[in-house]
Formats: sequence, structure tokens, C-alpha cells
Amino acid sequence: MNDLRRPGVLPFLLAEAVLYGTFLWRDLSPGGPGSTPVKYAAILSCALFSLLWALFGGGDRLTALALVLTGAADTFLLELDAHYAAGVLLFCGVQLCYFLRLYPKKRRSLWGARLGLFLLSLAALRFLGLLTALNVLALFYFSNFLCNALLSLGCPGRRARIFSAGLCLFLCCDLCVAAYQFPGSLPDAVFQAARVGMWLFYLPGQVLIALSGLPESLT
Repeated sequence: MNDLRRPGVLPFLLAEAVLYGTFLWRDLSPGGPGSTPVKYAAILSCALFSLLWALFGGGDRLTALALVLTGAADTFLLELDAHYAAGVLLFCGVQLCYFLRLYPKKRRSLWGARLGLFLLSLAALRFLGLLTALNVLALFYFSNFLCNALLSLGCPGRRARIFSAGLCLFLCCDLCVAAYQFPGSLPDAVFQAARVGMWLFYLPGQVLIALSGLPESLT
């Protein structure tokens, strides 16, 4: 069945497209109004859409939980711009949900890669003098995220491919976020591209992840 014919899917996509265009226009307009409320509304809309399908339409519950946790994390990191450790910890919960969704399909965990990447990154942080509790937590999150994205590649089925594409866009967003944290070490053009790029990738990724949680059929 065409997903666009499913209840609420087309209105959801249209609303997200309007929100996406609105905050990108605001971000690219010098001296324009702030875009944070629009971005926050777009993320909460993804969570609500996925949650309603999980509760009443047979959608994937792990995906719904992950998107609800994403909304909670962005309450701290985006809306309040405070309590960053709580936000990153919630994003660790998001990646746990995604791992649990992926593991039955791949029967692999990549625990060795997760641990190795985490330890190598710790050594790099120590060398750079950036070894803080928040950075360590962020590394734990990112090492699991990267391995989840790798696990998602090649998973069979249309829903799995949509999910993998969403994770990869989400990962591109986080790479832009990482670049944005070090403005002095990057050319200004790259810094500005990262500022816009994080949201250029983030919302489409979340929308694809939400769509990937729809049931395969309504029968």
C-alpha cells in the first residue's frame, strides 16, 4: 500500500516540509527571527507521529520510543540550551533503542568496534586536552551511533532501507555539530556550512526514521 494513502502520513509530510522550509529560510536570513521554536516543533511532530502509529496503528514501538527520547533530548539541547549532559544521556538511550531494533535483523553487535572506537577517541581527547565528563559521554554516544549506522547498511526490506537512510542523515547532522564546536580551527565558510548543515540533515533524517516505523501493512 502506498504510504501516502495511510491516515495522517500526507499531512505529516506537508507539515514537516513547511517547518523545514521555514527554519532554513530563517537560518539563512541575516538578522532574521530565530528558528529554534520551529525546529523544536518539527522534532516533536516526528515524535508524536511515530507515537500515535505505535499506539494505535501497529507501528514500531522502539522507533517511537527513540523519537520521544529525541524530543526529550532536544528539550535540553535545543529549546532550553542547558543541562547538556542530560540531553546527551537521552541520546544514548535513543541509540540503544536503534540498536535493539537492528540486532534481530543483523545478529551482530559490533561490540569490539564500539569499544575500540571509544578507546581511541578517549586517547585523542586526552592528547588534545579535551578530556571532560561531557566529552566522554558524547564519545560513548557517538561510537554507538556510528556502529548502529554501519549495522543498518544492507538490512533487508524497504522499511529497513528507509531507516538506514534516516540514520545516515542523522549521522551527517552530528558530524556537522562536531565541526561547529571548533569554530577557530576551521575556515569560516566550513563553520557556516556546518551551522546550516546540521539542520539540513537532521530533520529529513528524523522524518525518514519516523516513516520507517510504520507497519509493513495494515492487514
